[in-house]
Amino acid sequence: MEVKESLNVKFDESPPPTKLSPLVDDDVGEEESIIKNTKVVNNNNEEDELIEVDEIVNIKESKNHPLDQYIKEMLKKFGLEDSKPTKTPMSTEIKLTKDDEADSVDSFKYRVMIENPKTTHLEAIKRIFRYIRGTSHLGLWYPKGTRIETIVYDDSDHASDYVDRKSTSGICPFMGCCLTSWFAKKQTALTISTTKAEYVSAEKACQQVLWMKQALIDYGICLDDVPIMCTNKDVIDLSKNPV
Repeated sequence: MEVKESLNVKFDESPPPTKLSPLVDDDVGEEESIIKNTKVVNNNNEEDELIEVDEIVNIKESKNHPLDQYIKEMLKKFGLEDSKPTKTPMSTEIKLTKDDEADSVDSFKYRVMIENPKTTHLEAIKRIFRYIRGTSHLGLWYPKGTRIETIVYDDSDHASDYVDRKSTSGICPFMGCCLTSWFAKKQTALTISTTKAEYVSAEKACQQVLWMKQALIDYGICLDDVPIMCTNKDVIDLSKNPV
């Protein structure tokens, strides 16, 4: 959610902040971007192919980005290759509720169409509930008179996902001694080194800092430079000289 939407305020028309560096690849990988980067236009307005992208994005190179082969394989997997086509993805007449009187369906097939969870996934979910039960007496403490000094800690776990080898970013902003927000989220792009993964996390930390500074302006609080604590020396050097 945008700051102006959550606080219902208007901001001045100052230029938006730039990214940490053009090297940040958090948004790399979109199909349209890849397709555009594989074309070059000559003086005759003809497009010349540079590389084949079929193996990169698993689609045919086309203006409309067709997914014919992927769709056929998916329909065949669930035995729906002869099903009747429809013009809309959902029906407004069907109410998706917990209807005990309706006939039961193959729950395994339903789960596989969305994902394919295994026993390990179930055990991971159980562990979350076990953690909540064991820490239900704990909470965040926000003492009166806390200082306004802000600091942000960021870190990443390079190639931590065993399926797609993507990294995970973690950020913890503190205001005084109080934790104000936190998140751990898988990065959208595949990073080839620890430095790249840490750099993406640092960029996310910068986004959080800018949001916090802009949000506090509405309360008459102006933050000075906010330190971002990073454990990777290469990332620190890059942030000082991103060229």
